[in-house]
Amino acid sequence: MQEMNTYTDQLGREVVIPFPPRRIISVVPSQTELLYDLGLDEEVVGITKFCVHPEEWFRQKQRIGGTKQLHLEEILALKPDLVIANKEENTAADIHYLMERVPVWVSDIQTLDDALAMISNIGKITGRHEQALQITNDIILRFSDLQKSTHQGKKLRTAYFIWRNPWMVAGGDTFIHHLMTVYCGLENVFGEISRYPEVDAGQLLSSDCQVILLSSEPYPFKEKHIAELAAIAPGARILLVDGEMFSWYGSRLGKAAEYMQELWKLLYNCQ
Repeated sequence: MQEMNTYTDQLGREVVIPFPPRRIISVVPSQTELLYDLGLDEEVVGITKFCVHPEEWFRQKQRIGGTKQLHLEEILALKPDLVIANKEENTAADIHYLMERVPVWVSDIQTLDDALAMISNIGKITGRHEQALQITNDIILRFSDLQKSTHQGKKLRTAYFIWRNPWMVAGGDTFIHHLMTVYCGLENVFGEISRYPEVDAGQLLSSDCQVILLSSEPYPFKEKHIAELAAIAPGARILLVDGEMFSWYGSRLGKAAEYMQELWKLLYNCQ
């Protein structure tokens, strides 16, 4: 018989979870990948349609809707003893519905320290503490090296776009903003605005933006969209970037540090 342990999630809620959980559902793509890297193949019984890593899970695991449109009855039918969710990526209504019926552990990530704490906690909850420690130690080392090498002088004024029609950018209280400003040597021109605000051509032009980063997700920006932004901000340098490297706060962070260092070298013309 499983013992029942109490854990505190990143909303400050106490959650009673069987140890170790044997039927886990992840409704957050970056945390799904973390569960894979923790070696929880048999335990994970459901993922979202956006959980594209690892590919073998995407093909084989049961999909229970999208992050913001969960198929709640399908989730309950799988009889999970743990659902791993996120404050930003899932809707409050869906998560509250599940909280009343099954154990739900919710992450809330705005900084690298938040991400490291999430990885450590999920390792503890799932009985994979040592594996989680290896992952967090690697991330800490890589980001420490990144911070030492990135530009410490005047920062390039940058806008990070996540959506088109309407144009939307990453504001100041986001994980994307944290990585941009602390580790990429960039200044977020919309850092004084919360969350993911809509912006118009006038705001972009008046921002005196030097760099525009077009993310691959959630909106799949392509080369054809560069001309659109160039017409609005002709003086800015416009680049397509891998959104997973800026917004996936699980084990993929181990790859993100190297990616950001290469981006910094490109933007600052460093060899």
